[in-house]
Amino acid sequence: MFIVLIRTIFLYALVILVIRLMGKRQVGELQPYEFVITIMISDLAALPMQDTRLPLILGIIPIITLLFIKTILSLIQLKSQKARQILEGEPCILISRGKIRFDALKKQQINLDELMEEIRLAGYFDLSEIEFGILENNGQMSFLTSNNSSSSNSSQNSSESQSSNNSQGRKRPQLPVIYVLDGKINKNTLTKSKQDSDWIIKELKKHHVSSIEDVVIAMTDTNGKFIYQLHKDGEARI
Repeated sequence: MFIVLIRTIFLYALVILVIRLMGKRQVGELQPYEFVITIMISDLAALPMQDTRLPLILGIIPIITLLFIKTILSLIQLKSQKARQILEGEPCILISRGKIRFDALKKQQINLDELMEEIRLAGYFDLSEIEFGILENNGQMSFLTSNNSSSSNSSQNSSESQSSNNSQGRKRPQLPVIYVLDGKINKNTLTKSKQDSDWIIKELKKHHVSSIEDVVIAMTDTNGKFIYQLHKDGEARI
């Protein structure tokens, strides 16, 4: 019994340390591969606690190995946008211009009841308030409403959105589009927007930016306005 107690305390401390080293994300914010690693760590920690015949090292080595794998994958993601797309996937648009995309729902295996529940949980009770609904990589939903505001959980913002719909002459918002991220041009985004690399270079030159590598992010916002941010001199980069 005493051995089981000692093993439990040690493995608990080890798992807490490993989870802390993996980062401070909440469970609902984990990417799929991070969620799998977390589950595997919990299972590996349970085995030596349940069976005292197993050497403790058989639980420790796999847990440390998974931490090492997670760290390597995170570093690769920081450096490579392609790796991020492979490991995390891409956000999926479920609602576009107020219209539900049933092909996207089918692809993501989401039914209408689940979609409407997410809309209500975000504080909206009228589908006409929603311009865009996006399923993020971590499984959460985000919404862009017709009053150019992001999703909100308050009924006050919901009522403001409804009154905005009744206003005349307001330009409908559009999805923000990121063309440059951390000094790299997003060619997929340019293709979807029917633009090319020359276009983004010309846009940056209009703002006296000559080097793509100096750009942290360049994008168009919900009003179609081109905005960007540059790396500061001497600033550490990813």
